[in-house]
Amino acid sequence: MATPNWQAVLNWANNGNPIPPCRVEKSDDAWQAELTTEQYYVTREKGTERAFSSGMCSLFEPGQYHCVCCDTLLFDANNKFESGSGWPSFTEPVSDDVVAYHADSMHSMQRIETTCSICDAHLGHVFPDGPKPSGLRYCMNALALKKATD
Repeated sequence: MATPNWQAVLNWANNGNPIPPCRVEKSDDAWQAELTTEQYYVTREKGTERAFSSGMCSLFEPGQYHCVCCDTLLFDANNKFESGSGWPSFTEPVSDDVVAYHADSMHSMQRIETTCSICDAHLGHVFPDGPKPSGLRYCMNALALKKATD
């Protein structure tokens, strides 16, 4: 996988995302039965957790971050950094086909929403103000992720 950049993100958001390796689709009732109320709000209703509400922001141990809904591997701890934003931040996903991008103009802002391409779970947003090499900041809701250790 080549390191993504802002132009690639905009291209995917405006012209279509890479094809995911598989799909997981469930009814709202099934998601509600599997997720906590807070996880459901964030991932299925496109909510946002409060900034600095999770210890995951300051967790910098080796490991991998999976989608809380479908267990797809999304991010590696090697690409995690302290952004000061109040949410866990990464420079890139583990592959181009696990995160999907969507133009988001909610709340009178122009942003790029990120979702799990496998199950459509809302993850957070991506911004062009991250560190090199990608210059991207994947600002994720901790409630949308679960960490697995090596």
